[in-house]
Amino acid sequence: MTDFGGAVKKADDYQIAILGIPFDEKSSYLKGASLGPRAIREASTSKMINPWTELGVNLREDTAIADLGDLTLKGSVSEIFAHIMRKVLGIIERGVMPVVLGGDHSITYPIIRAFAQKYKPLDILHFDAHPDLYEELDGDKLSHACPFTRIMEEGLVENLVQIGIRAKIGEHEERARKFKIKMIEMKNFRDNLAFTFKNPLYISFDMDALDPAFAPGVSHRESGGLTPRQVIQIIHRLKAHIVGLDVVELNPTRDASGITASAAVKIIMEIMGKVVLQSK
Repeated sequence: MTDFGGAVKKADDYQIAILGIPFDEKSSYLKGASLGPRAIREASTSKMINPWTELGVNLREDTAIADLGDLTLKGSVSEIFAHIMRKVLGIIERGVMPVVLGGDHSITYPIIRAFAQKYKPLDILHFDAHPDLYEELDGDKLSHACPFTRIMEEGLVENLVQIGIRAKIGEHEERARKFKIKMIEMKNFRDNLAFTFKNPLYISFDMDALDPAFAPGVSHRESGGLTPRQVIQIIHRLKAHIVGLDVVELNPTRDASGITASAAVKIIMEIMGKVVLQSK
């Protein structure tokens, strides 16, 4: 397996851990997100990748990053989710920031259950074309369309901010009001947006938050989305203590040119650079 960028397979002392979760059993339309971790790693090792972030951080020298490989996923969904929780909790209990490569968006639910055991209160910044606030989809409460309903109803986070939304229904609006979710729809998007979070912050990034012109390699394309530059500007302006990240819903079977995987790598690197700066 290719390691992410300049990460090492094993390290005694590291600040950031890459973890792949190749799971797409809860995808509702197309499978393929389970191939996301490999595609992101492969894109990260391209010779065109510059280890310096735009904020001036050299990720190969200014921090230590370990690639822990992919989780082996066996058994029922409940067993898999329990395994995800244990693995993520083990990482954060060491004081290490997990960067999770998905996988469909259902994996965010067990990840946040792990984070909630260490970080109380916790906030989430969620980039997505969809709110993922269904009560259930096709009778499945653990669908990738439902993770933030489960997260909010269990009181796992204090504040949830969603940005990039452009495919919602009345049910989503009702649930957003119920849980006091701040939902920023693309129709109301402004380039000067800046966010401040008082609690530790987890970022969940669904690749379909980006417009399909920049990220066609997703299962649920939705036009009218964010540009990579808009995302990077939001990250750079962010005032928060970032403690975790997942990047999900990359479907390499729809990413013939690899442009979506490259965008994922860029976003991951800029967020990791932000994390390095916040620790100084």
